[in-house]
Amino acid sequence: MAVERIGPPSIADEREMLRAFLDYHRATLALKCDGLSDEQLRRRSMPPSTLTLLGLVRHMAEVERTWFRRVIAQEDVPLLWSEEGDYQAAYDPDGSTGEEAFAAWQTEVEHSRRIERAAESLDVTAYQPRWDEEVSLRLVMLHMIHEYARHNGHADFLREGVDGTVGV
Repeated sequence: MAVERIGPPSIADEREMLRAFLDYHRATLALKCDGLSDEQLRRRSMPPSTLTLLGLVRHMAEVERTWFRRVIAQEDVPLLWSEEGDYQAAYDPDGSTGEEAFAAWQTEVEHSRRIERAAESLDVTAYQPRWDEEVSLRLVMLHMIHEYARHNGHADFLREGVDGTVGV
């Protein structure tokens, strides 16, 4: 998979800046996984952790699906890897190949982009049942940037443990 990561602009309006930072972090996760085999993507960090790069990709597919499709668009779609709503279930890499996980993640990213572009403004709100409150698209985009940035830090360590690659 060819991964292109474009740095966010220094000057842009709020919506374009949020889009650019979110896409930058999405591309960073893809770069952290680029060129690895399924076995390498499934390599765990260290006991007792079960965290893997493949698990992070699966988790982020769930997060994209939840925040954009289930919350903002109010689509009645199940989670991809858990019937019980257990987001940690996505971390278990044994349920899919890298190709399957990346296809699911890319599909969810495209849905997220479509939903964000269709929203009339960042002030669009929707009910978030886990938090039991209304949230704005602005909050969702900021939360997603935070979620990717945090997990990309995990991906840094995981990738280094797989093949020594740092600084991607």
